[in-house]
Amino acid sequence: MLATFEIREPDYGVLSPAAWPRLIVIILGLLSVVYLLQSIGMPKEKIEAAPRKTMVEFILYWRNVIAVFTIFALYLAALPYLGMLIGNILFCFILLTVLGGWSAILMHLLIAFGASGGMWLLFTVVLEVFLPRGSLTGV
Repeated sequence: MLATFEIREPDYGVLSPAAWPRLIVIILGLLSVVYLLQSIGMPKEKIEAAPRKTMVEFILYWRNVIAVFTIFALYLAALPYLGMLIGNILFCFILLTVLGGWSAILMHLLIAFGASGGMWLLFTVVLEVFLPRGSLTGV
């Protein structure tokens, strides 16, 4: 949220480039609070405890969560170099493939290109929001 206050305001009369990121962060924040409150109120017998025998069992139990955070950290690190469009396509494809397996790789490609390309088109063409370009790709 704090980073949205550093987004440059254009001189011409269009919607502020910071408006949509702020709206999305606020909605995600509210939904996260609702989810947190639901999980706090959940009965103890419904909560499945993670195995605590060894570190290997712990990592195997939480492997999807660890994979998602690792892939997201790499996505954030590569974003200045790849840009929003290529970075999102790669992020979506890699995340779907890691979590969904290699059997539906064509479907993962179609979803990655469709979702990322559609969002890029929506924000760039329709809403006229300037999205970050990559220093390596220029896209």
